[in-house]
Amino acid sequence: MSKDILEKVKAFGMTNQMLSEDLSRIARANGVELGHTAVAPQTVEDDYYPQFDLAVRAEAASMAKHYEIFYSLETSIRVLVSQTIETAEKTDEWWSSARIPQAIKAEVLSRIQKEIDAGVTRRSMDELDYTTFGELSDLIQTNWDIFGGSLFTSKRAVQKVMASLNALRNPIAHCCPLAEDEKLRLQLTVRDWFRLME
Repeated sequence: MSKDILEKVKAFGMTNQMLSEDLSRIARANGVELGHTAVAPQTVEDDYYPQFDLAVRAEAASMAKHYEIFYSLETSIRVLVSQTIETAEKTDEWWSSARIPQAIKAEVLSRIQKEIDAGVTRRSMDELDYTTFGELSDLIQTNWDIFGGSLFTSKRAVQKVMASLNALRNPIAHCCPLAEDEKLRLQLTVRDWFRLME
């Protein structure tokens, strides 16, 4: 190949590279994908998430913080229940003790079996993770002898706050937007929960 042709090929390559960089800069600045470079999707979300309506995606983003609050709260309540019963029973095998009502044990076994039968990965090896929020409340009420006094001062207040939290949990868990009043109620009820333990 002659020197002149080699220079032209090199100039063509450099021009294309500069053009590609300019297009990338414009795409980033405007938040668009121009399709001038091959981009392999990294996840299923990359392929499918953009296909959902923008309003639905915005609503999901707004609800995410409420889910995060409730996830953290429910997980911390599970830890509280587990540690309190384990301390009282002086064993980490407390799930099989009389402190857990038979009806809750049966429901949990049924949920575990449904997961096994579905061929999906079990969500947890801890039976407590299969209890509903309402069942967590029942466990606290049933074992008031170890939850009352040192942890909580009023059984009635615990019932009221947990019932309110359970009602607030439903739209969050079932992908419905929270009304403005309910957002405020969630904030206040979470505060109430922590106030119960002061």
